[in-house]
Amino acid sequence: MDAVTKTHEGHVGLNAHLLSLEENYRGAGINWYIYNLLCHLPDAGPELRYTAYLHEPRFAPRQGLDVARPSWSTAIPLRRIAWEQLVAPFALQRDHVDLLHAMAFVSPLISPCPTVVTVLDLGFLCYPEAFKRGRRAYLQLMTRLSVRRARRVIAISENTRRDIVARYGVPAQRVETVYCGVDQRFRPLPAEEVTAFRRKKGLPERLILFLGTIEPRKNVSTLIAAYAQLLERAPAETSDLELVIAGAEGWFCNDVLAQVEALSLAQRVHMTGYVPEAEKPMWYNAATCFCYPSLYEGFGLPPLEAMACGVPVVTSDASSLPEVVGDAAKIVPPLDIDALSAALHQLIVSPSLRAELAQRGRTQASRFSWEQAARQTVQIYHQAMEEG
Repeated sequence: MDAVTKTHEGHVGLNAHLLSLEENYRGAGINWYIYNLLCHLPDAGPELRYTAYLHEPRFAPRQGLDVARPSWSTAIPLRRIAWEQLVAPFALQRDHVDLLHAMAFVSPLISPCPTVVTVLDLGFLCYPEAFKRGRRAYLQLMTRLSVRRARRVIAISENTRRDIVARYGVPAQRVETVYCGVDQRFRPLPAEEVTAFRRKKGLPERLILFLGTIEPRKNVSTLIAAYAQLLERAPAETSDLELVIAGAEGWFCNDVLAQVEALSLAQRVHMTGYVPEAEKPMWYNAATCFCYPSLYEGFGLPPLEAMACGVPVVTSDASSLPEVVGDAAKIVPPLDIDALSAALHQLIVSPSLRAELAQRGRTQASRFSWEQAARQTVQIYHQAMEEG
């Protein structure tokens, strides 16, 4: 055994208490950002030592990454806040951490080391009604304090970076954009596997897919209205075309159900409920096209995942979504029912357009990787530590 002990250039602590590997709605955007960085940081920056602070029992330590768990579960928000603000300062000092990366919005008010903070979106400011009052107030106050005190702030899109600079007055040079990646699981799958999946799920040959949490910010109501208009404008061309709304039921989900009933679309619109992470590539591959007319996204992983699967995408021109899809998707104003219906119609009737966008989409998706995100994050760690 080698007797030489490797010396590291710095010890980075990672607050990953929001990580959840449960097969439920919590396995969403923030969760996968944290999970993928934890998996890729050691290879991206082996010169650093990493300690992940988390409660998730299914996440195991790995080469180059230690795991430190608290003596109690932090799955409940108040317990997580107690750890972040009361326990973390002592843990960081005990472990001789040189830099803390708060991976989701909030760092300790009192920290024994400098901090880097990731802000995934500013939904609690842009759509405050989507958050419970206590959570909204905590995020609004603590995110502002955290980004102002941080040596570096990471935004996951240029849109979010601009919002942070404008709303919090943080110097632009302290805010860096690091795009999310797309997992290699998302790719075109063999036709026979997709056919078997459709048969298993009772899916039609042609379908428009939405995949995401069903809540007002995702703008599913506009999609349903556009789909209803599409059926009216082209009944012959859409006779076998169905709409599948896949994802966990969020707040005001009943309004979506009521809209489907009011438009007499119960036989043509199908709501699947929560989709397990392992099934997502199959759902994308089974779609004729993917539609994501969201009003606001910090990044917007679903359109990127769909493009990686070779599925043509229609999305909105809101927030960060144009950054993600580039020129590889049909882009429309999020609340313009006519424009959305027309874009869907173009895709449904034109195999050549679908093929063109599928090819462009795969090229666009290839520009986003978690390996690259991890490398850029490591560079930010070095910049933050060198300022000391």
